[in-house]
Amino acid sequence: MVSSVVKGNDRFLGILERLTTKAIDDYYNPYRLFEWPDKLPDNMWWMSPELMTVHGTEASERLSQEQLYRLSRYESVNFYSLNVHGIRELLIEVTRRIHTKGFETPSEFFHHFIGEENEHMWFFAEFCLRYGEKIYRQPPAGALSVPHSKAESLLVFARILIFEELVDHFNSQMALDDRLHETIRAINRIHHQDESRHIAFGRELVELLFEDLQKSATQEELASISEYLRRYMRYSVETLFNPQVYRDAGIPDPLAVRAELLEAQSHLGFEQRIFRKTLKYLEKTGLVGEYQTVS
Repeated sequence: MVSSVVKGNDRFLGILERLTTKAIDDYYNPYRLFEWPDKLPDNMWWMSPELMTVHGTEASERLSQEQLYRLSRYESVNFYSLNVHGIRELLIEVTRRIHTKGFETPSEFFHHFIGEENEHMWFFAEFCLRYGEKIYRQPPAGALSVPHSKAESLLVFARILIFEELVDHFNSQMALDDRLHETIRAINRIHHQDESRHIAFGRELVELLFEDLQKSATQEELASISEYLRRYMRYSVETLFNPQVYRDAGIPDPLAVRAELLEAQSHLGFEQRIFRKTLKYLEKTGLVGEYQTVS
């Protein structure tokens, strides 16, 4: 529960007040904010090349500049599709908890969070449908559904935080990349602006939920949480390696290419670069750490 943790917690209450005020002051109408040209140029980057799944690999060297531009188009559409699916999930989970027992204190901020995320989902979907003519399907998560337990809310908000930090790693770089079309830079820039607040809130809430859980958690339960979050980070990164993207980009044998790229990027530290700040935070709080192995 949250209320028992934040009651009298002046730091958390102060952060909530500042973030809520900033959300009000920074409010914009996304339906009027963006300019949507009829078409984006084919012969330019749609995603910063350093963020693409082929970057630094032998596979990249086999592709022409034209093929790399085409691949960047579909990797871009896949990235925004993942945003659509991720936002839909987090909206469901946050809406389930707003104005419920234990979440009274952050519920006012939840209203701003829900409103902003709904608008983010709209403009990411708009981009995908206008310029990719599709929203890629959500990859199966398998056994990564959040288990029903006393750690359920902690895992839900930790997943939201991990998702937001992954997305913001891309947003913050593409917002400033003048090799990209202004429309692409704009949606990344405005999303980064909002996600900065959401990440600040998420880190505080996750830490409070974890502190509360630790009062009764066993070593085995802590180990399970740590392993789950590591697996979720790995899964989140692997969703960027979509074989349908490689197929749409005209690359032969897309499943083999995906396997090759996952192996290559594992050696190049792709996941560690994306989650450098996130992992540092999770280890500092103790959410991810060296716990006794669960038998």
